[in-house]
Amino acid sequence: MRALKKDGADQAIGRSKGGLSTKIHATVDALGNPTGFLLTPGQACDLERADALLPTLEAPIVIADKGYDADQRVLQALAQAGKTAVIPPKANRTNQREYDKDLYQACHLIENFFCQLKQFRALATRYDKTARNFLAAVYLAAATVWLN
Repeated sequence: MRALKKDGADQAIGRSKGGLSTKIHATVDALGNPTGFLLTPGQACDLERADALLPTLEAPIVIADKGYDADQRVLQALAQAGKTAVIPPKANRTNQREYDKDLYQACHLIENFFCQLKQFRALATRYDKTARNFLAAVYLAAATVWLN
């Protein structure tokens, strides 16, 4: 576990061989418009904030990549919420689950959204020092993407 700064604020900055990084977790609707964001340090697993982000979705179908293939943390929670999970199984899974491959083709919408976010230089390079300011810049860029 990382130590917090003296003021107790976690700035969502992670260290790796490549340097400092931050991971943006996002959700989009069926049209590719952004609906929610969370920040974590760059080395964090995708599942670290899935508990907070995925159950709050109002959509009856949740499409995600293989990184979210976890029975207890994601699949069972979505099933209890009455949502259909369209998540391909990982290759090392002992019992391969079935998923709707036609619906999974819509997964490109989240990738398209991240490509649009990368057009904003301040987001691509994280100019902001605090996580609060960086997240505010993400929301501002997302509003611009939504309006275009």
